[in-house]
Amino acid sequence: MRLPTFSPRAYRRIADAALASLTIIVLSGAAVRVTGSGLGCPDWPVCRGGLAPPLELHTWVEYGNRLFTGVVAVACMAAGLLAFRRRPFRRDLVVLGLLLPLGVLAQAILGGFTVLYDLAPGFVMGHYGLSMLCLAAAAALAWRARHEPGERPRSTDAVAVWGTRALLALGAVAIFLGTVASASGPHGGGSGTGDVIDRLEWWGGDSIVQAVHWHGRFANLLGLACVALFVALWRRRSSPELRRVIGLACVLLAAQGVVGALQYWVLGLPAELVWIHVVLATATWLVLLWAVGVAGSLERPAARTTPRARESARVSA
Repeated sequence: MRLPTFSPRAYRRIADAALASLTIIVLSGAAVRVTGSGLGCPDWPVCRGGLAPPLELHTWVEYGNRLFTGVVAVACMAAGLLAFRRRPFRRDLVVLGLLLPLGVLAQAILGGFTVLYDLAPGFVMGHYGLSMLCLAAAAALAWRARHEPGERPRSTDAVAVWGTRALLALGAVAIFLGTVASASGPHGGGSGTGDVIDRLEWWGGDSIVQAVHWHGRFANLLGLACVALFVALWRRRSSPELRRVIGLACVLLAAQGVVGALQYWVLGLPAELVWIHVVLATATWLVLLWAVGVAGSLERPAARTTPRARESARVSA
């Protein structure tokens, strides 16, 4: 039997589905933690000794997240395996596509260790960090699936290209420090089931304060850098598409600042706002990843040399 092939448009939908499923699992995983359901299923891979756990809220919040992992696995396996059947065939899509099921497998293993070690902060931080890497691979796949090689010319705007990449690097640092702050705070993931979860204590009893302040410093730096890049792009009349994406990142970061200030300084870290903070952080990460794709790569120096300049150089020689 001859296996079906997929057009670029059909494969693009498969890549989009994988990206969407990976995004949803990040948000559902955050819901597990802030509702204190992290040990609703204290064993792994089964839940409370079987595949049909008792009807308890925290058990099913955690178990539902595990079940949705199956949906994510199917979507990511499809993105990886069906890349071989896309026509025209592209090696870059195969490489990126295969990273997704490998990432899901790594997440499942890490999730198992996270449960077995009672939500130890390092495992939980690694779980979210690996999620961000999976989103990076999925976003790259979705972006590349939209464009054929050579369809988009390389950029000659170094400010746009390097400025956008710098924002992504700052965003990665801010997210890491956000996981440190979360691992030092009250939402360890076991409050709903009455479990006591170890917290990070890098600065002793002052850990949560120090972690939040360091996270806030880098988040502020990211916000200021994003606004500065937006102004620079506007003054240089750079790509309108890139300006829109960077503008959206500015809006998301402003919303992050408001939510972060409310949850820490005013309301005392309520679980609902913490979850919204994670949602906005994930959305910002995705927008920054997309911005890197929109900014593109710099044109090679040899390609930037005009025909007249090359002729002058030949005559001078």
